[in-house]
Amino acid sequence: MASLSIFDQVDWQYADDWNLPPLHFNISHTSSLIACGVTVGSPIGIDVEEKQRRLKNDILAFARRYYSPHEVEMLAHIEDPELRRHEFIKLWTLKEAYVKALGRGFSASPFNTFTIRLRDHMKEGIHVLPHVISKENEISAEPSGDLENLSSNWHFVLLELLGSHYAAVCIEKDSTNEDKGSIPVNMTIRKTIPFVEDECISGTDTVAVIGGLSKLLV
Repeated sequence: MASLSIFDQVDWQYADDWNLPPLHFNISHTSSLIACGVTVGSPIGIDVEEKQRRLKNDILAFARRYYSPHEVEMLAHIEDPELRRHEFIKLWTLKEAYVKALGRGFSASPFNTFTIRLRDHMKEGIHVLPHVISKENEISAEPSGDLENLSSNWHFVLLELLGSHYAAVCIEKDSTNEDKGSIPVNMTIRKTIPFVEDECISGTDTVAVIGGLSKLLV
C-alpha cells in the first residue's frame, strides 16, 4: 500500500527566543492508499477517495439525503451518469475534508448544513454553469446553519492522485493575509512505500490540481 504525504510549505525562522509553532496533521485512507496532511500553525483536514468508487443507491437520491439543495441542483444538471458520479465523489471528498479540518465528526457537522461553492478565478460571483469542479474554480464552504459551529475561513484544494484517487485538502486561512485576497496554498506532495521508496511527486504527472488555488512545490 502506498502512502502520500502533503505538506504545507513552511518558512522556518530561527531566533534566540524561537518557539516551535503547533504541528497539525490529518489522515485519510482507502483500501489502497493512505494520505497524511501536515501543516504548521494551521488546522488541516484531508480526505481521499477512489475514483472508481460505486454507490449502491441512486446518486441523486443519496445526494438529496446528505447534500445541500444547491449541490443537489448542481448534480441534477449533469446528464452523463458517469460524470455525475465523479462530481458526487469530488463533493463528498471536499465536504469530508472540511468537517475533519473543523475537528468535528459527521454527526456534529452534517453535510447538508453547508454548501461547497465554486467561483471562477477570473470572474466575480458564484457560477451555476458549468456544473463540474475544475482548476478554474476557487472552492469555498458556505455554512447554512450555526456560524459558531461552521466557518467559511478555509482554503480548499482538490487533487487527482496517481490517476486513481481524488484527494481534498482543507487548510485554515492565514488571518494576517486577509487584505491580500486569495493566496494559493503552497504544498509539497510525497509518495512513500515503506522500506521501498520515498519521493517528491509534486509537479509530476502523478499529481493534478483539479480545483482550488494551490502551488505545488518540488
